[in-house]
Amino acid sequence: MLLYNIKHMVIKQGRDTLKSLFSSSIRADLLALLLNNPEERFYMREIATLLRKNPSGVKRELDNLEKMGIVTSKKVANLKYFQAEKKSPLFSELKSLIAKSLGIPGAIKTLLKSSSAKIAFIYGPFTENEEADTVDLFIAGSASLPTEALKDIEDRFSKKINMTFVEESEFRNRKENGDPDLEKLLSGNKILLMGKL
Repeated sequence: MLLYNIKHMVIKQGRDTLKSLFSSSIRADLLALLLNNPEERFYMREIATLLRKNPSGVKRELDNLEKMGIVTSKKVANLKYFQAEKKSPLFSELKSLIAKSLGIPGAIKTLLKSSSAKIAFIYGPFTENEEADTVDLFIAGSASLPTEALKDIEDRFSKKINMTFVEESEFRNRKENGDPDLEKLLSGNKILLMGKL
């Protein structure tokens, strides 16, 4: 349990360092979302919803990032879409900095924000020892994650990510009925990435 608490303090410290470095938590969260999903385009309100941030603050930071050449935008009908500018000379450095600051749990959590996952957690050997070669990821409520982005996370951290997907209704049903395999999984060490158990 002490090791678990220390890990979460280190993850929180990394997040706090990133947020102070970028002068606002909105900017840090925006960069994490856009740089970890460089192929995806998001419109402003979608980003605000995913990050659970005020839309006016998100808009201000998106405009600032666009002026810096880190983000590009494209207007389609009445919506303005934003995505990371992969041609920016800062792209790979910022992506690397964010990865180091957030660690693999933070990188996966950022990826999950753009999915329909309702519950996600890391379990298994990684929760005991971050040097473990594999990361076991349990996701309820989503059919898949972007393969290219997931591969990028595996490459950056030199880890293999093993995923278990179940529908949210199946997860809730198995939990309510006391499924022994699920109970065993939930009783072990976990790093909760999203949702409530």
